[in-house]
Amino acid sequence: MIPMPGRETPVWTDSEILECVSVLPEAPDVRTFTFRPPSGATFLYKAGQFITLDLPVPGGNVQRTYTLSSSPVSNAYISVTVKAQQGSIGTRWMLDHLVPGMRVRAFGPAGLFHLPVNPDGKYLFVSAGSGVTPMMSMATTLFERGEDPDICFIQCANRPADLIFRKKLEYMASRVSGLQLHFVVSKSDPYEVWTGYRGRFNQLMLGLMCADYLEREVYCCGPDGFMDAVREILNALGYDMDRYHQESFQAPAETNAELTEFDDVVPQEDVQAQIVFAGSKVSAWCSQTDTVLAVAKGAGLNIPSGCTFGVCGTCRIKKLSGDVHMVHSGGISEDDVEAGYILACCSNPIGTVEVEV
Repeated sequence: MIPMPGRETPVWTDSEILECVSVLPEAPDVRTFTFRPPSGATFLYKAGQFITLDLPVPGGNVQRTYTLSSSPVSNAYISVTVKAQQGSIGTRWMLDHLVPGMRVRAFGPAGLFHLPVNPDGKYLFVSAGSGVTPMMSMATTLFERGEDPDICFIQCANRPADLIFRKKLEYMASRVSGLQLHFVVSKSDPYEVWTGYRGRFNQLMLGLMCADYLEREVYCCGPDGFMDAVREILNALGYDMDRYHQESFQAPAETNAELTEFDDVVPQEDVQAQIVFAGSKVSAWCSQTDTVLAVAKGAGLNIPSGCTFGVCGTCRIKKLSGDVHMVHSGGISEDDVEAGYILACCSNPIGTVEVEV
């Protein structure tokens, strides 16, 4: 134990084993496990950090990292909320065997994905699936500080039953005016009414949910494909990506050297591109920030269009060669994208692009 100046209770270090004191079901195949040290020591960590558990699975111990879903304001315990993925070993063992009274060794806490020391800004939390766990820690921390926070909290899941922490988030939002909740699901639960957003999270939803997103610090966590999509949306909307932070389901970064460097494609206004309209035997030079639809209209060509921001799918055309940067809002299927189709209204040419028009 490390005695802190002016403290009677020591701060926990990973030399002391932890005892599981409660197990709470959150959603299908999702449980929250709460731990306390037998000595009564308290925890010191930042909202969003992770801990590594040493799990005694059959065949030998395995170490697994889990983001802390509890708030460091309540420092008498820590909680992790885990979801069993297909083929998981450590998490599956926890769900099937870990019960109150059992003890496990833990290491940490650690990680660079966390709130600042004095979190007094405006925040946008975007998560998918069990990626909501660090956001829950951050939101609870801001809630428990006793001030009215300024949070736009967006949670995405497959269906309403998979929305982890939904009831707790709704409770917190009912007690403060500054926590705005938005849930997005891919499909509804049978025989249940769902009046929220459906479909894939997109830039249109972002504008409706959080009109002042450009003024907020963004924290994002979820599957890699989801986080890639969020970065593309923000890049396309001109967000200052120096204010963007993300975690992942892979091994979290413990040092700055381990932080992921993103190689995102961002169309540049001062970089030239060319679009060849093969069916019309017309070609036009343009900027990377011009859309295929705008260039076509400027060349006197007609591509049928509707919404102009990637929702309706009216402007779907076949790309014959080249690359485009497309950030759509659900108006085209993955199968169509694989087959070479694009939405002209939200596709920016990268280099020379040939389309069927």
